[in-house]
This record gives sequence, structure tokens and C-alpha cells, in this order.
Amino acid sequence: MNIVKRLYDWVLSWSESRWGTLALFVLAFAESSFFPVPPDVLLIALCIGTTAKSFRYAAVCLVGSVLGALAGYALGFFAWQTPSGEFTALANFFFNHVFSLEKFNDVKALYDQYDFWVVFTAGFTPLPYKLFTIAGGLFHINIPMFIVASIISRGLRFFLFAGLIWKFGAPIKSFIDKYFNILAIAFTVLLIGSFWLVGKLL
Repeated sequence: MNIVKRLYDWVLSWSESRWGTLALFVLAFAESSFFPVPPDVLLIALCIGTTAKSFRYAAVCLVGSVLGALAGYALGFFAWQTPSGEFTALANFFFNHVFSLEKFNDVKALYDQYDFWVVFTAGFTPLPYKLFTIAGGLFHINIPMFIVASIISRGLRFFLFAGLIWKFGAPIKSFIDKYFNILAIAFTVLLIGSFWLVGKLL
């Protein structure tokens, strides 16, 4: 936990640098494939620092995140298993240090049934997005669908942050910190439930 806290503080420190926008792009890219700290931390700090640029920061974060998601997809597609079907040393490193084999197998079961909604849910909620981008490549899910789901989910998340700060300023930060995870999960459940209900009625 101390390592994660130090990483968190290090990420936050970039908000005071003239390279903050570049750092946001790099962080968003890295978080979608391997880095543990979400880009929201830096995005919120930058938006609060310069409210007028909130939507610009959200766009930078979105582009970096989607490109990082494609990198994660490529990682799963090309570097996760040997031709004989065994996990590579890279895969074993992730299992030992980033997420467990059990969680990875749980994701596979979800992809088998709900590919688009799995990517969307991981992109919008606090779930570890990198786990799902890598798994998407390993399971060879449809790339256009993967990109669309990533753009929609990550775009909703980042532009929601930016919009709230643009509208309400710094005081909204405590609300985001306290309630966003709960609201994100509730929104996703309601959205998926609505589509399921429409499908049943039709």
C-alpha cells in the first residue's frame, strides 16, 4: 500500500508541472495496459487548476486511454501465450504482480457472454481496465467493437469528471472522491438493465 500511495503522490505532483498535459496522456495510456494508478487523479487536479481547459484535458485523457487499451489488446493478442498455448513469462509476471489467474479466468467467462458490456463496464467503473484490455486481446474479441466500447465508456467517465469540475469548480472534488464509484456502478447497472429489458420486451 505504501508503494501505491507513493505512486499516487507522484502522479498528483505532475499537476503542478508544465508537462502536466503530456503526463496525463502518458498516464492514461499506461493505466489502460499496466499502470496501477488511474488517470482520473491527475485529470481532476489539472481541471481544478485550469477549469477552462477541463474538456481539453478530458479529450487528452480519452485519446491516451483508448490508445493504451489497444496496446493492452495487442499485449494479450501477441505476447500472452506461446504457439503451444502456454502462458509466457510476461503473462506470469502479470499474474504474480498485477492481477491473479483466478481473476483473469473470471474475465474470460464474462467475455464469452457479454463482450461489449464487459469492456464498457470496465471502462466506466472502478474495475481494473487493464485486466479487460489484455483479456480482450487474448480472447480475440472484435476490435471495432472493443474500440467503440472503450471510447464510449472512457469518454463518459472522463468528460463527466471534466464537466462537473467545469460547472461547479473545486468544491465538487470531495463529492467525486466520495460517491463516484457508487454512482458509476449504479449507472452501469441501470444502463445494462435497460437494454436487457428492451430486448425482452421486443
